[in-house]
Amino acid sequence: MRKGVKAAIVGGVFAAMIGGAGYGTYNFVHALNGNTVAGGGPPPVRTGPPSRDEVKETSAKFFAAWEKNEAAEAASYTDFPEAAEQLLTAYGGDAHITDVKITPGTASGATVPFSVKATVSYDGKSKPLAYDSRLTIVRGVSSHQPLVDWQPSVVHPDLVKGDTLVTGGSASPPIEAVDRNGAVLTKDKYPSLGPILDELRAKYGDKAGGEPSVELSIRHEASGAAETPLITLAKGRPGKLHTTLSASAQAAAEQAVQRYAESSVVAVKPSTGEVLAVANHRADGFNAAFLGRLAPGSTMKILSAATLIDNGITTAAGPAPCPNEAVWQSQTFHNLKNMPPNENATLSESFARSCNTAFVKYADEVQVDSLTREAEERFGLGRDNWKVGVPSFDGSVPASGGPDTAANLIGQGQVQMSPLNMASVTATAMTGTFRQPVIVSTKLDGRPLAQARGLSDGTVGQLRQMMNRTATSGTAASAMSGLGGSIGAKTGSAEVDGQAKSNSWFTGYHNDMAAAAMTQEGGHGGDAAGPIVAAVLRTAG
Repeated sequence: MRKGVKAAIVGGVFAAMIGGAGYGTYNFVHALNGNTVAGGGPPPVRTGPPSRDEVKETSAKFFAAWEKNEAAEAASYTDFPEAAEQLLTAYGGDAHITDVKITPGTASGATVPFSVKATVSYDGKSKPLAYDSRLTIVRGVSSHQPLVDWQPSVVHPDLVKGDTLVTGGSASPPIEAVDRNGAVLTKDKYPSLGPILDELRAKYGDKAGGEPSVELSIRHEASGAAETPLITLAKGRPGKLHTTLSASAQAAAEQAVQRYAESSVVAVKPSTGEVLAVANHRADGFNAAFLGRLAPGSTMKILSAATLIDNGITTAAGPAPCPNEAVWQSQTFHNLKNMPPNENATLSESFARSCNTAFVKYADEVQVDSLTREAEERFGLGRDNWKVGVPSFDGSVPASGGPDTAANLIGQGQVQMSPLNMASVTATAMTGTFRQPVIVSTKLDGRPLAQARGLSDGTVGQLRQMMNRTATSGTAASAMSGLGGSIGAKTGSAEVDGQAKSNSWFTGYHNDMAAAAMTQEGGHGGDAAGPIVAAVLRTAG
């Protein structure tokens, strides 16, 4: 916790629980202010959207009370006054924001843009604060009065439910994060690293030898994420924190994800497990590269193929017929359109073509938990014990019966992965050794890393042969073209209910780098995720 600061939780479940009571509070307050019809009768009930005059008058009253630091009064003009009052109280209290001046812009219907200029002061130090936001006027459900549609983003555009503002000595000293070669990593140069650098600071700032700053920050009470600094009133002394990242790989990752919305990519060094790059291009700012939980589509066939080989069911050169469709537990599975059947296909050929039915046909020869045991015992997944250095999801491969036994084999069903998980799967497949990914050295905090038995040389040889075939003449050949040396890849597309297009997945390796990417609604694996991975792999020596 920040020294000398009490934080108020804003929004979330609490606000929802008491929101109904808020309407009664609104009516009571405004009745006291004289907003009743002469003679004691009730005011006429208005319906429909607020009028232009109502929008102007209500927003003006809200702004005036906010400027005066009258939190309760300002909150009474909103549709959730209790939640609004908590945040507006923190604004002038815990955040130490004063001299507030709000300038409304031209309304667009019921939405009013506005600019805020204020001063943040703490312990004799002050800094100006300026930003833009907007609010929308709605008609109260029960009061029928024009009210501010309450969202924390009204107070500051970066706030979401469960956030509050605080000013004081930072919870952790600032850090100067550097890559594996000593190059400085900043949010300005590498925007995707912003949330990750905040997490690294929160966890390792006191171990890096720095001194705290005085800052205005967003405290994420609901999510528990690291605080997000907004303004530094007094700089602390940053401590140097060495990461495993590669500035060149990170730059390539940042540039690659910008080409496709809702994309994430991770690159790791298979010989060590060190994370070389992590980048996201998402509207919500979520670190899906580490924390995403989505079906990985046919990239899962790397793990499924290993399961078939390790359980003696087939081999890379063994049979894996590829019919047009396959039925398992009354569910019919199909291949991608225009894929010709091949009843004489080997596992290597069906893998390279990404034939779904070839894997589904083997569902009756695996046990319900065969894939789960392979994932946990050999690939180190699904045990919730990875200690990367920042929060991560460790993958989930449940022992699912019924149709999901077959669906899981092709990366659908109940299987969930992140790009970090799939980059690790590829690294394990190409080396035979599971090395839990890390972004900072264990020497910094002595944390224990997850362990797994890995793969035999025979299984590794077959997986590398199949992945190389996929990268050179299979579904990944277009994306991987131009890459020399040791290469391999696997494409994937995962269908999601309610989406017009499937999620695009791709994972591959080039020399001592393995990478995986995911683009939501990106289509086939080679369409979006493939070019992202290939761009990052080109930085491998």
